[in-house]
Amino acid sequence: MKYRLYVDEVGNSDMGASHDPNHRYLSLTGVIIELDHVRDVVFPEIEALKGRFFDSHPDEPLILHRKELVNERFPFHSLRDPAVEASFNSELLKLLQELHYVVITVVIDKLEHNQHYQVWRFDPYHYSLSVVLERYVLWLKRNDYRGDVMAESRGGKEDRRLKASFSTLYNRGTEFIAPSVFAIRLTSSKLKVKPKSNNIAGLQLADLIAHPSYKATLAKHNQQDLPDNFGGRIAKILRGSKYNRSPEGKIEGLGQKWLP
Repeated sequence: MKYRLYVDEVGNSDMGASHDPNHRYLSLTGVIIELDHVRDVVFPEIEALKGRFFDSHPDEPLILHRKELVNERFPFHSLRDPAVEASFNSELLKLLQELHYVVITVVIDKLEHNQHYQVWRFDPYHYSLSVVLERYVLWLKRNDYRGDVMAESRGGKEDRRLKASFSTLYNRGTEFIAPSVFAIRLTSSKLKVKPKSNNIAGLQLADLIAHPSYKATLAKHNQQDLPDNFGGRIAKILRGSKYNRSPEGKIEGLGQKWLP
């Protein structure tokens, strides 16, 4: 069985903006899905959902974007009808509950990170990616699976940064995982980078999950309740059965990780 980790980010790695409350945090979420499940279930179910609620055609596929959905922008303007919105939300939550996937979310406080490493600082994206990949590789090892990694394309310079960060981790390993373990468990030494316009179901699923999971991890760190909104309802599904966890059910440090 081959798995893929689909990676989506919330925020940015700009350390200069860490004092701005709106740009203080960077979050990476990885969604692990078995590739046959993507082909046989995830992709057709997501396409069927789009077809029921929006004007999506195979020749011009509509791509799910959380921000556009939340703001009910074209081509999701049908959600401005409260009855349509309620029906869509209900079906989406049902789908997120029924699909088989595992979630790993890492959130880094860039302000604290900046203050903690006064002399030598990790690049916050590289640091976060290393933590996500460690947990993914350990999950593969624990279950005796192999897999690869795909991230959403951000454009030339950003894509090169993503690929370079991945290659460094693959070739050098981390403080806790030797490069030989990466080589055994990962089927490719290269990060796959694809635009969402390619209609990649796993990347769209990661996009829908990443922000609610970031908010849930932030709330947990601040010892707050989950947000009382649609994102909070998604977070409840993740906490209930989707986060990576120990055999005893522990999520902290495995499915949700706070840095530094």
